[in-house]
Amino acid sequence: MIKRFVFAAILALQSVAMISQPRHITVASDGTGEFTSVQEAVNSIRAYMSDTTFMHIKAGVYREKVVIPSWVTNLFMKGEGAEKCVITWDDYAGLRNMGTFRTYTILIQGSGFTAEDITFENSAGPVGQAVAVHADGDRAVFRRCRMLGNQDTLLTANQESRQYYEECYIEGTTDFIFGPATAWFERCHIHSKKNSYVTAASTVENQESGYVFNRCRLTAADGIERVYLGRPWRPFAATLFMRCELGNHILPEGWHNWDNPSNEKSARYAEYRNTGPGANPGTRVGWSRQLSRKEAKWYTIENVFTRHDGWNPVR
Repeated sequence: MIKRFVFAAILALQSVAMISQPRHITVASDGTGEFTSVQEAVNSIRAYMSDTTFMHIKAGVYREKVVIPSWVTNLFMKGEGAEKCVITWDDYAGLRNMGTFRTYTILIQGSGFTAEDITFENSAGPVGQAVAVHADGDRAVFRRCRMLGNQDTLLTANQESRQYYEECYIEGTTDFIFGPATAWFERCHIHSKKNSYVTAASTVENQESGYVFNRCRLTAADGIERVYLGRPWRPFAATLFMRCELGNHILPEGWHNWDNPSNEKSARYAEYRNTGPGANPGTRVGWSRQLSRKEAKWYTIENVFTRHDGWNPVR
């Protein structure tokens, strides 16, 4: 009886150990991995894993629409270089009355998601709203990734979501970084392809921070010379550019009220020690702010992201 009990206990422990061990899977479009598509690999992951699943994506172009569902947690997607590893699709809002929020190339709902060295592209072209990355889950991290598109390239969805972007390249035309999430952009390259708006935050009123761009570089395509840093998609939009290099395509006034003067009373637009020809603190709209040194010191990754769990993506 005792032996049977010990044997059962050992089996149970082995089963738990197997479930909790990190898993490594490989995706390769040429058939040299376990899977030939990213979605196939995602579909193979057990629900609500506490340990990380490492997905190695080999160089190639993966033409597919990818969904990371809410039960796929702690997924780490690693490419072989952003220019070599491309996930692309071409849905857009006007296609079959799809609407903006279903046009994504990749939808990330699961928490604890990380992507490195991958390009996410919406290749629909300048045909209206067409999302490349729809990030909805909490604790999302992107490092050295490219987000390519036109209008609405990057949707930072979900007001409860915290998102961190490091050394990423993000391009687009109108409102190409938009949404209600709390998002920190560190040393990113933000490239405008049209005379329009970079950001359209929809931060909720009781949220301390919305978008923070730190040490980023803002550039534009040839001939583009009239770009606003942002306009408020919702009245309490919060966006801060600090220590960023702003090209001469950024308009002297900096910010736009979305043709609604009442937004000027609630939108939270600020800058701190930006440089470059587009950094013009003396000509900015009167309802934006230049932070003092004391105010700017509050804006750390720890302060912006710490909630109930003390999450810090760079620790």
